Amino acid sequence: MHHEHLFKKGEDTSLPTIVLLHGTGGDENDLLPIAEMIAKKASVLSVRGNVSENGMNRYFKRLAAGVFDKEDLSKRTNELHEFIQDAAHKYEFDAKKVIAIGYSNGANIAANLIYTIQDSLYGAILFHAMQPQEAVQVGRIEQTAVLVSSGKRDNMIPAVESEKLIQTLKQSGVDVTEFWTEGGHELTREEIVEATRWFTEQTK
Repeated sequence: MHHEHLFKKGEDTSLPTIVLLHGTGGDENDLLPIAEMIAKKASVLSVRGNVSENGMNRYFKRLAAGVFDKEDLSKRTNELHEFIQDAAHKYEFDAKKVIAIGYSNGANIAANLIYTIQDSLYGAILFHAMQPQEAVQVGRIEQTAVLVSSGKRDNMIPAVESEKLIQTLKQSGVDVTEFWTEGGHELTREEIVEATRWFTEQTK
């Protein structure tokens, strides 16, 4: 399955490759400045979502705001995983050392990758994410580190939904760092600073 994407080879190929996953209505250019700030020297694979909702790019379908189409979520998660594997082969990076940076819809599919495909991600920075699905049996994921960064006043993603995600990840043995802002759904400067600190910590 093909995704529109960009690949930028980094200065330091020993670092994990960053997979960028945009929010609803974004594209593969949106988060490039963010990756530049967080992981300046890392290679970047930026992926456009394959689903269109009224002309807005997304990674999977939803039935309503906050109500995901489970079958499509599962199918698209598998497709994205396969795409990352293929890209690793094509661009010669290590598929076992991939850190996703996702925002909103992109963060949700990254969370679902962690939930459903063992060892699909080495780590993830999830900006404004929610629990992608309830009552999923997540296996032990002890090798994975995740930063969950959320806004306490996020109208799109209620704090309780981010909390559920954090709890599920923690119960699965993921090394979770929580970061909360006083803000809403927008990405803030302080979140970028925290993500940069976290990335540096994970890769030193």
